[in-house]
Amino acid sequence: MTFSLIGRCARTGQIGAAVSTSSIAVGARVAYCAASVGAVLTQHRTDPRLGPRGIALLRSGCTAQETIDALVASTPLAHWRQIAVLDAAGNTAAYSGVRTKPEMSDAPAQDACAIGNILASVLVPPAMLRAFQADPAAPLAERLLQALEAGLVAGGEHGPVRSAHLLVVERESFPLVDLRVDWHDTPIAELRALWERYAPQSREYLSRALDPDNPTIP
Repeated sequence: MTFSLIGRCARTGQIGAAVSTSSIAVGARVAYCAASVGAVLTQHRTDPRLGPRGIALLRSGCTAQETIDALVASTPLAHWRQIAVLDAAGNTAAYSGVRTKPEMSDAPAQDACAIGNILASVLVPPAMLRAFQADPAAPLAERLLQALEAGLVAGGEHGPVRSAHLLVVERESFPLVDLRVDWHDTPIAELRALWERYAPQSREYLSRALDPDNPTIP
């Protein structure tokens, strides 16, 4: 009952994720990103422990596929899990355990990977990937949000989604963008409204942290 995408901007090196689901507060447990390291998605009978574990494997030098292999091998209940990984070079890999409920599919590619389970159609992840790839010059957060919107248009889940999350990291240990809708009748539209309000100020909040003597906002 979740559809999501991790992606990398080859131009800026930014890494990010976008996810939506029918349950509350999806931003608390599915997407994990680390600047210059990579990203992990963990969903379907979600085990949030796999996110930090995957980031640690990537940080140690594992590729996306090696990280997936290690996570699956070290997880006794891997047959319940759906995972995607992106490494710093933009390589991606995905895994869906045999107990992942249909419809489910994945769409891995260079610099992006979309996955989903309990979907209205197996076409949802490919639609998300196409939307992400459509305009490589656009800001990564915008591309991720467009992917989420395309997933919803392609059918999304069997039922209505209720929460959504947009996450982007760049160079710092903290996110450049971390916007969450925890419970809403139209969470992806609400996430779009939040991004459009936040986008003009995102760099200003970064400058507050890095150069507090000269903030661009008071």
